[in-house]
Amino acid sequence: MTVFIGGAWPYANGSLHLGHIAALLPGDILARYFRLKGEKVLYVSGSDCNGTPISIRAAAEGVSVKKIADRYHTEFVVSFLRLGFSYDLYTRTDGSFHHEVVREVFLKLLERGFIYKKEMEQTYCEFDERFLPDRFVEGTCPNCGSQARGDQCDSCGSILDPLDLINRTCKLCGKEPTVRKTEHFYFKLSEFQKQLESFVASADEDGRWRENAIRQSERYLQEGLHDRAVSRDLENGVNVPVAGYEDKKIYVWIEAVTGYYSASREWAMLNRTDIATFWDEETVAYYVHGKDNIPFHTIIWPAILMGIGKEKAVPTHVISNEYLTLEKRKLSTSQNWAVWVPDILERYHPDSVRYFLTANAPENRDADFSWREFIYSHNSELLGAYGNFVNRTLKFIEKSYGGVVPQTEINKGIKNTVAGLYHIVGKKIEDGHFKETIETLFDFIRQANKYFDEEKPWIQVKEDVVACERTMATCTYIIANLSQLLSPFLPFSSEDVQSMLKLRKPEWKEIEIGSLTLKRVEPLFERIDAGQIDAEVERLISQSS
Repeated sequence: MTVFIGGAWPYANGSLHLGHIAALLPGDILARYFRLKGEKVLYVSGSDCNGTPISIRAAAEGVSVKKIADRYHTEFVVSFLRLGFSYDLYTRTDGSFHHEVVREVFLKLLERGFIYKKEMEQTYCEFDERFLPDRFVEGTCPNCGSQARGDQCDSCGSILDPLDLINRTCKLCGKEPTVRKTEHFYFKLSEFQKQLESFVASADEDGRWRENAIRQSERYLQEGLHDRAVSRDLENGVNVPVAGYEDKKIYVWIEAVTGYYSASREWAMLNRTDIATFWDEETVAYYVHGKDNIPFHTIIWPAILMGIGKEKAVPTHVISNEYLTLEKRKLSTSQNWAVWVPDILERYHPDSVRYFLTANAPENRDADFSWREFIYSHNSELLGAYGNFVNRTLKFIEKSYGGVVPQTEINKGIKNTVAGLYHIVGKKIEDGHFKETIETLFDFIRQANKYFDEEKPWIQVKEDVVACERTMATCTYIIANLSQLLSPFLPFSSEDVQSMLKLRKPEWKEIEIGSLTLKRVEPLFERIDAGQIDAEVERLISQSS
């Protein structure tokens, strides 16, 4: 089985915040799980270094686009590594390899008649003397009345054109733009209406997409698909590979989503292998992103793949999260109302971040990050339930058995439960139910603690040596298998446990413990002082004021 996992590409125009990680983390969980199963996995993503968001940031700072892209791409790479993201390739869209593949895709669509030239009206700023890319235009959404950008309304999810906006303003100078005619290339999205209707209907029938992806895609299809401009007058990006139009850039509709394909080919080139098996009908393809990216992955990208003759490589699974709020308020980068990834990782364990964002994932509805819940969940679940069970068991063996795990039979009921967990957990992960999965595992951890308490090994060791050996062997068996079952979610603490137990390279199957001599036992997690809650909230309010 081959598994392709594509994580959405964050814009390299500002630091990552927890909202980004909440949307992207499922990709790493999937990749780690499928690798443990022994499947052939390709997990790719990268920094979006083209387009208007970076131009806006560069203009505001008075520096080059490349300087902004380099700064944040480097920061992203470090942040993802510190969070344990296991990309096979994390690349960037301003690289020559990506540009080459995008131009190739553009020319293929042009050759097959799915791209054509058309005169269009575009917003133009008389003050700045330039055509305005979509994100350089702001105004009121004609559908819901909210403040929106020229490409999309985040409030209602509508895909927009700058000319759709009411009370348009230029983001650069704040003045009202005029409208001028210019010639651009268009993608025949309307041509794929019927194919996409069947595609979305089959995904709904099979239950392979999140509900929000199905409903939003159905809405676009019911409204009827329209051809979309796929070139723009931009400063940075991929040049249109047509004589006389080299000054125009290929727009995000085609350029950004083609990153999944270009990254795959770049990985294959670097590893001197073939990517054909990751782009055929046999591949299980997961696409992981936030709900604001749904139409790009369920409508635009499948249409492009159909257009270039790769209709059998369309997404099979769409993992699209809702939004993460912060202390009951919408995240706002402009108001600095956000928890920034580099900042939180300076003070907290990466598994604490991964645990909270999985256990409180916005899978079906918006979810909230609060410092109170984050710190309490760390102390009660990671430390109090899991860390405590591991520590009390292994410390007992260290003290009472000289660090040598007793070799005896394992409690049969627990053995059956653990064996069943591999199937249950694996199925939930494959179906994209990560929140349910972590709840199932921590329910089992609570049962394990209850078993320890009921067996009372501190009494057994004095009164019933055989029973105590069975209890300790069973608890160690539980810990060994938990380190495996939890490793897609909590890779750092899982590695710590596997190191303490001196376990060999793990696989996704029940671990039978034999002769084990413990390595030095250390606590998995430290308690976080509850006083940190008020300190973190005050820090958040202070930075945003």
